[in-house]
Amino acid sequence: MKGYHFRNSFLIIGVVLFSFSVKAQDSIRKRTVEVTSQFKPVLKDAAKINLNASPPSTDTARPRLQYQIPNQNLQFVYQPGMLKPLALDIDTGGRWKNESYVKLGYGSFKTPFLQAGLSIGDGKTVGLNGYASHTSSEGKIPFQKYSATNFDAAAFFQTAKRLEWNARFGAEQNTFYKYGYEPPSLSFIEDSLKVRYQTWRARLAFHNLNNTQFGISYAPEVKVDAFSDQFNNSESNSYINLPIRKVVGRVFEVKAAAEASLSEYKPDDKKKINNNWVSLSPTLLFKTPNVGLHAGLKPSWDNGDFILFPTIMGEIGTKDKRFSIQVGWAGYLRNSGYQYVAGFNPWILAPQTVMNTRIEERYAGVKGAIGDHFAFSGKLAYNKLKNQPLFLNNLKNGGKSFEILYEPDMDQFQLGGEMGLTFGEQFSLISNLSINKYTELDVNDKAWGLLPLEFTTKMRIQVLKDLFVTSDLFAFDGPWYQNTDGDSKQMQGAVDLSAGAEYKILKNVKLWAQFNNIFNKQYQRWNQYPVYGFGFLGGVVFSFAQKQTK
Repeated sequence: MKGYHFRNSFLIIGVVLFSFSVKAQDSIRKRTVEVTSQFKPVLKDAAKINLNASPPSTDTARPRLQYQIPNQNLQFVYQPGMLKPLALDIDTGGRWKNESYVKLGYGSFKTPFLQAGLSIGDGKTVGLNGYASHTSSEGKIPFQKYSATNFDAAAFFQTAKRLEWNARFGAEQNTFYKYGYEPPSLSFIEDSLKVRYQTWRARLAFHNLNNTQFGISYAPEVKVDAFSDQFNNSESNSYINLPIRKVVGRVFEVKAAAEASLSEYKPDDKKKINNNWVSLSPTLLFKTPNVGLHAGLKPSWDNGDFILFPTIMGEIGTKDKRFSIQVGWAGYLRNSGYQYVAGFNPWILAPQTVMNTRIEERYAGVKGAIGDHFAFSGKLAYNKLKNQPLFLNNLKNGGKSFEILYEPDMDQFQLGGEMGLTFGEQFSLISNLSINKYTELDVNDKAWGLLPLEFTTKMRIQVLKDLFVTSDLFAFDGPWYQNTDGDSKQMQGAVDLSAGAEYKILKNVKLWAQFNNIFNKQYQRWNQYPVYGFGFLGGVVFSFAQKQTK
C-alpha cells in the first residue's frame, strides 16, 4: 500500500511539472498529453450559513398613490314600470354605504312610513344586510287604502376554497281594497273588498370566484317562494338554475345550463294544478375585442310539451366598447302563475288556471357611450307571445275585479331606448322609453291592460354639499279596456311627476321630504281605479355608520 501511494504522488508531481513545460513551449509547438489515474478528488463539505428571518423596519413615510380609473360604459336594463296606489315609490334621495339606518316619516293620506336597514361585515369576504319597511295610506275615495310590510335578510361569505355563498330569506304582506266599483252608490261589506297577499321567499346560491384549473366556472342557485291570499288560494314556486361555463382557448367558451320552474297552484277547495317547465341551453360563445357571437339551442318542456327555442346573438363594435350593434333571436319560458299576475295587478280574481308564457324575441339594436358621462342604447324587436296574461274588468259586482285571460297567440312590435347621463355624485339622469304594438291576437280583441307606451325618467342632483334633490317622471299611453256596455275603449294617458329632497343637519341625522303626483292628476292606470292625488311625506333619517374593514 505504501508503494502504491508513493507511485501516485510521484505521478501527480510529474504531471504538474510537465504542464508548466507545455505552457512554456506553447508558442513553439502543440503537444498532446494523456494522463490516466485512479485518483478521484473529493471536495470537503462546505459549511452552511444559517439565516434567521427578521421583519423589515417600519416605514412611517406616507406614500403618494396615483390612481387611474377607466371610463365606465353604463348598461341599463329596462324594467317595465308598475304603478302602486301612491303613484310612485318613495325615494330616499341618499346613498348608504356600509351603514345601518332608521328612516321615519309621516304624510298626507294618513301615511306612516318606517324603513330600517342593517349592514354587518367587511363587504368583501363576509356580509349581512337586513331590510324592513312598513307603510300604509288611506285616500279620499271609500275603501281607497292599502298597506305594505316586508323584511329581507341577505348574507354572503367567501370560503378558503375561493367559493362565495349567498343566502336570502324574507317575507312580505300587502293588503289592498277593491274600491274601483261603479256606480259609487253600490254598497259592499269591507271584508268582501279586502285582498291580502302574503309571500315567504328564500334563496341559496354559490359560485367560484376564480376559474378552475380546467377553465370552468359554475353558479348554481335555488329559489323558493310560498304565495297565498286570505281566501286559501296558494301557490308554491321553486326555481332551479345550474349554469356552467368553460374557457376553450382565448376566444371560445362553452356554456350550458339546466333550468327548472316547479309550481303548484291550489285554488280554494279545488284540485291542485301543476305548472312546470324545464329547459336545457348548450351554447357556444366566440369573443374577440370587436365581435361576440352566441349560438346554441334551447330544448324546453312546458308541462310536458316540447319546444325548441333558438339562441342566436351577435354583437360587433369598436375595441374600446364605446359603440356596438347587436342582433339576436332567442326564446324562453316564464312562469305567469298567480304570484306573477297578482304582482302585476293586485285587484284580480284568483285565476281558475295558471300557465307559462312562451316568449320568442327577434331584435336588433345599438348601444354606446359618448365621452365619459353619456351612455345610450336602442332596440327594435318583434316578439311572439303564447299564453300571455291579459287583464279585463269582470262586469259583475260593479267591475271592481279583473279576470285573467291567457291569450293563446299574439305578436308584439317593440321600440325601446335608454339613456344615462352622470357626473359623479353631483348629477345623474336615467331615462327609459318603450313603445309596444300588439297584433294578431287569436281570441281577445285587444291586449287588455297592457300599456302601449311607457316613459320613465329618474334624476338626482347634489345642490349643496349636504343637500340632494331627486325627481321621478312616469308617463304612459292608456291601455285598452271594456266599458259596462261591453264596448272596447282606450284609456287616456297620463304624466306623473314626483320630487324629493334630503338634507344632512348632523353627522348621522338627515331630514327628508317627498312630494308625489305634483300635478295632482286623477288618472287611472287600471280601469275604474283612480290613483291618489297630490301627496306629501316627510321625516328624519338616523344613520349608524359601520367602520370599513381594511
